[in-house]
Amino acid sequence: MWRSSGCISSKFSVADDPLKAMECCPKADIDGFKDLLREENLYLITEAGDQGRLPVLILSMKESNPQRRPAVVFLHSTHKCKEWLRPLLEAYASRGYIAIAIDSRYHGERASSKTTYRDALISSWKKGDTMPFIFDTVWDLIKLADYLTQREDIDTARIGITGESLGGMHAWYGAVADTRYAVVAPIIGVQGFRWAIENDKWHGRVDSIKPVFEEARIDLGKNEIDKEVVEKVWDRIAPGLASHFDLDHTILAIAPRPLLIVNGAEDPRCPLPGLKIPESRACKVYEEANCLDKFKLIAQPGIGHQMTPLMVKEACDWLDRFLKQ
Repeated sequence: MWRSSGCISSKFSVADDPLKAMECCPKADIDGFKDLLREENLYLITEAGDQGRLPVLILSMKESNPQRRPAVVFLHSTHKCKEWLRPLLEAYASRGYIAIAIDSRYHGERASSKTTYRDALISSWKKGDTMPFIFDTVWDLIKLADYLTQREDIDTARIGITGESLGGMHAWYGAVADTRYAVVAPIIGVQGFRWAIENDKWHGRVDSIKPVFEEARIDLGKNEIDKEVVEKVWDRIAPGLASHFDLDHTILAIAPRPLLIVNGAEDPRCPLPGLKIPESRACKVYEEANCLDKFKLIAQPGIGHQMTPLMVKEACDWLDRFLKQ
């Protein structure tokens, strides 16, 4: 069974492959779909320098009577790229959305080698001059919203944002930074960073980008990575991540916009107990705003850091519910 805020749902078969999970996304049956699909590849300049060139992929259906439609921004996980999200983009486009994906910082077209992202994280620790973990991509999302709200085919009041893992964190913080993202559905990306440090549950997240923590361990003269190393790295590469920008505070900044959090109940990178207090606070804020139905936390039992077909379907239903009104 599933655990969720105010709701229990039945089991669903899951796939180990996130690509298969994406392919389970509901898709309209349209004759000649490929011929009717419009694809745009463009670049936005979000700041100076090579990382300020933001690659954008947009899929939508060609229409004889152009009208403003809802839009959804999709954000990929670590070491993936915008093209990897194509099954989701096509599925949403088939159902009348403008579907958008970008390459996050140091990924896809913004990576010159397989180690570009790793090297950027280490450089951030050494120099403190960039924030490749979450925050720089959130800046790109603000500039992306500038562009999307200028398009004549997008209903600017109906722009959603979702993503998986690193992309889930980008969706979460992107919505915190910019209220133009009206509906939010991060998948396996939401965690309490301070809670993880204080409860010694940081290992799963650290292991996902371990080289930067190993570099910090050496620089700090430590024999092993410990919570002091973890805290210092977060403070350096993403200032405020484990303090005033942590989940306790940021989740409240999204209210009263619709927010769905979908995690695995056994996810070591997003430990479920670390969401307990933020969930309680969010429920209170949404209830006070008379819109408790706009907040939901779902944790799939027996699932670790893995996107499943049911997670994709739940996010799809959430976005449809609030963007197709």
